[in-house]
Amino acid sequence: MSQKNEEGKRSARERLQAQREKEQARARRGRQAIVAGAVLVVLAIAGGITAWVMSSGSGGSSSDNETALPKQASGGDRPAVPVGAPNAPATLTVWEDFRCPACQQFETGFRPVIHELQDQGRLKSEYHLVTIIDGNAGGKGSLNAANAALCAQDAGRFRDYHDVLYANQPPEQEDKFADKKVLLQLAGKVKGLTTPAFTACVNDGRYDAFVRRSNDAFARSGYRGTPTVLLNGKDLSKVKGGRMTPADLKQMVLDAAKGKQPGTGAPSAPASPGHGGSSGHGTSSGHGASSGHGASRGHHASPAASAAPGTGAGAAPGSGTHATHGAMAPPSS
Repeated sequence: MSQKNEEGKRSARERLQAQREKEQARARRGRQAIVAGAVLVVLAIAGGITAWVMSSGSGGSSSDNETALPKQASGGDRPAVPVGAPNAPATLTVWEDFRCPACQQFETGFRPVIHELQDQGRLKSEYHLVTIIDGNAGGKGSLNAANAALCAQDAGRFRDYHDVLYANQPPEQEDKFADKKVLLQLAGKVKGLTTPAFTACVNDGRYDAFVRRSNDAFARSGYRGTPTVLLNGKDLSKVKGGRMTPADLKQMVLDAAKGKQPGTGAPSAPASPGHGGSSGHGTSSGHGASSGHGASRGHHASPAASAAPGTGAGAAPGSGTHATHGAMAPPSS
């Protein structure tokens, strides 16, 4: 009887081990599928969306005090930071949150093409910084990182520092960007950025009101997630079902620039070599309640539509009330 019991126990252990091996293999396949999704699924803007909570934000009000304006940034109801030649024939409008994993995916996958087109004078970008995750998950990392990026704008290094923040983005639930010492340490990766003026700007929260005003604009926009990306006012989540690749974006920009002279006089300094994250690092997908990605708490509201080429920041919002943080595919060339 004891021998049978022993054999039964051994058989149970073997079955359990076999089951564990199957689960591990399934998990490995799942991780591989996620990575492949980051490469192939591109801008799944209409895919995973987080519910936009109207109370989300970093607290406080944009009307608490007079809104300080970073150099060359546009103020008004939709504050934005420009990158690229002001008279470029195509305009990319991006609403994003520095704590948003899907924003990191987008920036990682599309950064090389966006930089190339900016540097050629074919594309200008307008960045609207929001604080959805602070409001939904708690913390101040979205606000503090956005303020620090605006401080970098004063030094002409917004693009460099923007890319460094995404390349060093902590896990979503780890609010490391709330620590201004971390933000100042990351500034050391951008040549010439760490100065007394930059440090004071970060520590003082000089542009907190600017960020809050931008977040308020996001809440009013009718969009429901980050990143929300528009090209010349066209919501890219509506193009190819949101499955845009960097090559698709490049072709759209080239088509828009046909017969037009490239812009000149970019307001932001080019990125320093080595600061951009390589494509394919972001692997998380959208968090939204739609498209089966899971009902994790929302952190993104969608932005207003970008303006027509060569004009100021956001025009009328595009149609659609979705949010998007899906991964974009890296460049194919």
